[in-house]
Amino acid sequence: MPIEKTYEAATTEAKLYPAWEQSGAFACNPQSKASPYCIMIPPPNVTGSLHMGHGLTFTIQDALIRYQRMKGKDTLWQPGTDHAGIATQMVVERQLAAQGIDRRTMGRDAFLKKVWEWKAESGGTITKQLRRLGASLDWPRERFTMDEGLNKAVTKVFVQLYNEKLIYKDKRLVNWDPKMLTAISDLEVEAKEIKGNLWHFKYPIEGSDEFIIVATTRPETMLGDTAVAVHPENEKLKHLIGKMVKLPLVGRLIPIIGDDYADPEKGTGAVKITPAHDFNDFEVGKRHKLEMINIFDKHAHLNDDVPEKYYGMERFAARKQIVADMEELGLLDQIVPHVHTVPHGDRSGVPIEPWLSEQWYCDAQTLAKPALEAVESGKTKFVPEQWTNTYYAWMRNIEPWCISRQLWWGHQIPAWYGEDGHYFVANDEAEARAQADAHYGHPVELKRDEDVLDTWFSSALWPFSTLGWPEQTPELNRYYPTDCLVTGFDIIFFWVARMMMMGMHFMKDVPFRTVYIHALVRDEKGQKMSKSKGNIIDPLVTIDQYGCDALRFTLANLSTPGRDIKLATSRIETSRNFATKLWNAARFCQMNECSWVPSFDPASVQHTVNKWIVGETLAAADTVAAHLDAYRFDLATHAVYEFIWNTFCDWYLEFTKPVLAGDDAQAAAETRATTAWVLAQMLKILHPFMPYITEELWAQIVGDGTQLMTSSWPTSSIAVDKNAQAEMNWVTRLITSVRNVRQELNVPASAQIGLLLKDAKDTTQARLATHEAIIKKLARLSSVTLTTETPKNAAQAVVDEATLILPLEGVIDLNAERARLEKEMAKWADEIKKVEVKLANENFVSRAPQEILDEHYERRTNAQTMIEKLTAARKSLEG
Repeated sequence: MPIEKTYEAATTEAKLYPAWEQSGAFACNPQSKASPYCIMIPPPNVTGSLHMGHGLTFTIQDALIRYQRMKGKDTLWQPGTDHAGIATQMVVERQLAAQGIDRRTMGRDAFLKKVWEWKAESGGTITKQLRRLGASLDWPRERFTMDEGLNKAVTKVFVQLYNEKLIYKDKRLVNWDPKMLTAISDLEVEAKEIKGNLWHFKYPIEGSDEFIIVATTRPETMLGDTAVAVHPENEKLKHLIGKMVKLPLVGRLIPIIGDDYADPEKGTGAVKITPAHDFNDFEVGKRHKLEMINIFDKHAHLNDDVPEKYYGMERFAARKQIVADMEELGLLDQIVPHVHTVPHGDRSGVPIEPWLSEQWYCDAQTLAKPALEAVESGKTKFVPEQWTNTYYAWMRNIEPWCISRQLWWGHQIPAWYGEDGHYFVANDEAEARAQADAHYGHPVELKRDEDVLDTWFSSALWPFSTLGWPEQTPELNRYYPTDCLVTGFDIIFFWVARMMMMGMHFMKDVPFRTVYIHALVRDEKGQKMSKSKGNIIDPLVTIDQYGCDALRFTLANLSTPGRDIKLATSRIETSRNFATKLWNAARFCQMNECSWVPSFDPASVQHTVNKWIVGETLAAADTVAAHLDAYRFDLATHAVYEFIWNTFCDWYLEFTKPVLAGDDAQAAAETRATTAWVLAQMLKILHPFMPYITEELWAQIVGDGTQLMTSSWPTSSIAVDKNAQAEMNWVTRLITSVRNVRQELNVPASAQIGLLLKDAKDTTQARLATHEAIIKKLARLSSVTLTTETPKNAAQAVVDEATLILPLEGVIDLNAERARLEKEMAKWADEIKKVEVKLANENFVSRAPQEILDEHYERRTNAQTMIEKLTAARKSLEG
């Protein structure tokens, strides 16, 4: 069938993905003798919708999987979704609230039934959207963090860790969300900048007329103060250490203690210590064995551990009242406006409270040791390597992991309580009852712990629980450890580190050999995408506009290690144009009868230009493979782009047009077969990044019923003809040099000018004789002549040993061109001066966001590059 005039991305994508999925091409084969290659999908929230961060991470994962599949590996890309405890519960609660129903009135079982109903109806949105992205996941193996098998794994892990004394209950500070009424992880806390105040209070020193002044952004917490801290070397205040303060409004005597936490240069130099409501104060309290007084209930209302006047008051109402009361007592020293960050629940939107509560904890410090050693010994490597230090910093300073959440949706903690509060951790209720009977000596009524586990607990088991653990399945034995984890830096601690801990503890091996950390996707100005800024680029809308391949190629191409992606629609347009170039090249080949010849042997070609392109093709395939092996997706896409656009389209097709139109039938036949072979190899090396257009063209060009995605990556033992490579590369360099001179000196495109070659050796003269016609055509030359003289008013360039001379008198106004070049150089020099003035301003550099600084550095580099080019052009004008 003739290739259509234009590529219709939407039609192709809608046709190909179901065909791929139904063919079973995405599936792994545990019985295969091929080497396994496995990637675990970071399970997206079941509530989620595809955003550009997903677009990046799944593009990279799919590129790796498609590449390894073509390399002959038995690939498993494990799909699945996360139950997303707090997010999912909120979605369903909102739906019920719209109907006037509260989950507490309907009860736990009825509520959970509603959640499962919601998942059945709406929980598959993200997986449908992943299909739009072309993700070649092994869908029949899809798992869910609360499916039966993973529930079993979670329970076994909890019980075993408890029995090993690595899970325990403790009373510590947590991030408490007073709206959701649950502890939340640090990742679920959003720091918001708030215009608030610093209230300076005077605390009377017992037995004197002196006061010590403390400053606070949270006056309400003073009711829970149990000390005031000053630095032991604070010359102004250290004499007060050991004295007592009478806490205003409460009357409680509290000590003045010496502690390094109090910064003499900050605030008043004295810090009120509220161990039950501040994480730093909690640590100070532990060091000094201070009383920890919890003054809030779970709704962040004041409880009965405060003076009766404030009992039951909402926290911010209490703040106003306490400030007013302190002022009335003459103990309000001053109020200073103060901008500071306040942690908020990312789901509830309300300020969170550090709250002292009894929770379940995991001994992360013990579990972290083998996980730390695994990276130190090189069993797992981070790419880019810089993230290794981030991992080390977190793991070496790890705190106990709060694993309980006060929610209903999630893995309910397998602990049952007797009436006296004694609890029994077991795999099921029957086992718990057996423990209780043995403990009490008679049957008792048991009540199960109502809390659920932190979502990250089940996610930590993902690399082995999805493969069937605790059963010893063929998949577990074959695909664990997995090969590569692809994820963002923000969850190195929350997910990567915890998978490492659980993998080392339960599997005695690392969960993955490589962790590839990708960048953030920002807008074209380097700003973080957000609804409030109105700068979100929706991947699905982008796919509708430009096609899936264009988005994927762009994201991979911009994935430079250590740099966030600045995504502009203009870059996606460029990738779409690249796809169009490929499509048109394929049409050109088909129209010139460049048909696929199954028996074609690239080692058999005789003509120089065909030997050259065969060598270039295999070199490009090796280059792309090497970059993919090194996780340099930017360099891999650049290499394939350069080969297709420049080497194949701009050079080879132009070189072969005279051959195809000539009288040498044998040369034409060989060139047609070579062209079709090269095109097929091009489709292969582009396929990991642009799966749709390459698969569609494969069907048109090769047309043997095979799938491109299951074809073999181009490899060959063909000896590259170095003479052919050198000869044709000389031709391209010569033509490029002439074109560059013409462009830099504003030589009209229509002007046919002569070329003189000086100091050309025999090899160069022979090449010139062979390729003179194509050189003249592509460089727009009227003649090519050997010379020993250098005329005046001529531009010069050097290719190998020969000097290229282009006489330009009468072609352009040389004086005007010199003046133009000098004016351009002055303009760019002025640009450099402006930028350097800004960068020399310490105030600007210290206050400007990094993206603004990067923009200035980039402007300076671009200007310097332009000056270098203009200087070379000016120098080339002799006379």
